[in-house]
Amino acid sequence: MKFPDVELTAHTGEQISPAKAPKTVVYFFPKAFTQGCTRETIRFNELYEKFAERGYEVFGVSTDSVETLKKFAEKYGVKFKLLSDKDGRLSSQLGILRPTGTAERVTYILNNSEVVHVLKGLKSADQHADKALELAK
Repeated sequence: MKFPDVELTAHTGEQISPAKAPKTVVYFFPKAFTQGCTRETIRFNELYEKFAERGYEVFGVSTDSVETLKKFAEKYGVKFKLLSDKDGRLSSQLGILRPTGTAERVTYILNNSEVVHVLKGLKSADQHADKALELAK
């Protein structure tokens, strides 16, 4: 399946479409500053250089506002872009928007905008980064 070509605003203010990067890991998290989402983001941050060595860009996406994501990124020293899907448009297109208006915890590994792996239902939030790194070749 092709990943939707949707532009989102990054915590840095730029417009980014994750589908446009050649090799990408896009992880969706429900809410910034919550325990699981914080652990997940910290783990992706810890492994960021390893993803980069393999040629992968990493994007974290949530329905939080750009302002909230900026504070979250600053607090935890996030090295990659956090993208705001505030209106839930991308989450909705992927079928992962919850009735609460937040996205499910799902990680997509893309190669030239083609979804090659989908991770969901893992036991703990921080497993997403390790499993994604294992699959990102």
